[in-house]
Amino acid sequence: MSAPDKYEAAASDAVTEVAAFEDHQKGLVGRFHHALHVNPALVPLIVLIAAIVIFGAVLGSRFFSPFALTLILQQVQIVGIVAAAQSLVILTAGIDLSVGAIAVVSSVVMGQFTFRYGLPVEVAVICGLMLGTAIGCLNGWLVAVMKLPPFIVTLGMWQIVLAANFLYSANETIRSQEIAEAAPLLQFLGTKFNIGGAVFTYGVVFMVLLVLLLAYVLRQTAWGRHVYAVGDDPEAAELSGVNVKATLISVYGLAGLICAFAGWALIGRIGSVSPTSGQLLNIESITAVVIGGISLFGGRGSIMGTFFGALIVGVFTLGLRLAGADAQWTFLLIGVLIIAAVAVDQWIRKVAA
Repeated sequence: MSAPDKYEAAASDAVTEVAAFEDHQKGLVGRFHHALHVNPALVPLIVLIAAIVIFGAVLGSRFFSPFALTLILQQVQIVGIVAAAQSLVILTAGIDLSVGAIAVVSSVVMGQFTFRYGLPVEVAVICGLMLGTAIGCLNGWLVAVMKLPPFIVTLGMWQIVLAANFLYSANETIRSQEIAEAAPLLQFLGTKFNIGGAVFTYGVVFMVLLVLLLAYVLRQTAWGRHVYAVGDDPEAAELSGVNVKATLISVYGLAGLICAFAGWALIGRIGSVSPTSGQLLNIESITAVVIGGISLFGGRGSIMGTFFGALIVGVFTLGLRLAGADAQWTFLLIGVLIIAAVAVDQWIRKVAA
């Protein structure tokens, strides 16, 4: 073989090796991207496990005790329930800023109907759940039928419901002792029970069952697929036969019902009916959703991711508290996680595109 032929053969082999190396690299990165795209809950799950391992290594048995770990669940139960409602709305490429107000006004109606009007507590609870559902359906109707932006609709509804809450309740708090004596059912979701040293509440059980139920419904039912389709591309969804308006109204209505259940759980958590409770539920629910990997652009994400996102916040809060750190460190780290979660979402979307 002549020298030029040898040179060309060597060059060809080198190019082939480089191409194979690049294909291998793209293959690994591509598979990782695909895993993140198909399993949106993977990133928050990794972060959650890492946080538990780090705080466990630093704090030892103080963090890994059954009491401490179940305390995290108790602390995030209200946010977890409201975040589940927020997830449904954000999956449709919307947002609901009224979730916290709906939860609080539902709890106030349950308390006031019981103590002001003397209705049976069961009826009062049902009335509170119906009110939350009605407010949610109204939000959905304004968004789906009137074509108003979800941000504007729910921002206005938040103000309206919050004002109505204070006007109706006259800023009156129904104390824990009164509820325990006359209407213990209002505190039912706050009832604690012990399993092997771990303390749970019925509110925690409700949150876990709700997340599992929604995860199944979103993935295994036609309605769930419609929710994702509407969030991904409402025009294409309508052309394929999806009733976009009915889907949106049902999503906002279900979110309102879930928030009303959160209001019931809130009574059990704090022990009283207070019109000033739950002031940060809007922000906390959006935080859990974003950290949980649900795309703010809609159509992609997992309710399990939201659950993991809520737990991440709970782990950081309790871990830093046990470590004696200033509370501001919690806000700082959560802020970093929010920005990082949005950056990862954008990265995944670019790759998927």
